[in-house]
Amino acid sequence: MSAAENTGFLYPFIEGDEQDADSLLADLASSARLKARESAALQQATLASCAEQIGAAGVAMAQRFASGGRMYTFGNGGSSTDAATFASLFAQPIAGRPLPALNLAADQAVVTALGNDVGFDLVFSRQIIAHASDRDIAVAMSTSGNSTDLMRGLTEASQRGLLTIGFAGYDGGQMAASPEVGFCFVVPSQSVHRIQESQAMLGCRLWTTVQRHLSTPTNTPGETP
Repeated sequence: MSAAENTGFLYPFIEGDEQDADSLLADLASSARLKARESAALQQATLASCAEQIGAAGVAMAQRFASGGRMYTFGNGGSSTDAATFASLFAQPIAGRPLPALNLAADQAVVTALGNDVGFDLVFSRQIIAHASDRDIAVAMSTSGNSTDLMRGLTEASQRGLLTIGFAGYDGGQMAASPEVGFCFVVPSQSVHRIQESQAMLGCRLWTTVQRHLSTPTNTPGETP
């Protein structure tokens, strides 16, 4: 396969016999700027369309954390690293209150043992069974919204009383359609890259919402604000 065929889907203007370095660099810079504009526009549109859900989910999460709950995140592939980043944002924030959060793909021994012994489709649901209580939160991150292991994890979590949250792309897939998912944030894009970039922005906005609610004093009965 030629270099042009390797990169054609990303940079169709690159040809195997390209000799003009200045022209090539100009095309690359233009492509990068176009992708940045597309990403920024999608992020803003997604934040706007999900604003009401972010507010409601943030309140629900803050209530769980305030009552001693923990958050469990999970995903596959690139979405697994996004889930890890989301968990660390809560557990080790650069500002605000640290909150208990764990990425269920973090322990390689557990994930590989479950995948080998009971099947990969159960690697997250079995951990929910082992660790979670009904005051906790389960967050699954996906681009398709259709991964079986994620849906089984969310279903198990919902049936055990956890607050369930899904991040998905495209049309939301099974996550968006499932009654077992309390909140589903859908990024309406066909690009995995743009989906994950917008999901990162959604995650940050959700975190700031939770922090804001936890830092707001609540009044006891009879008190005036």
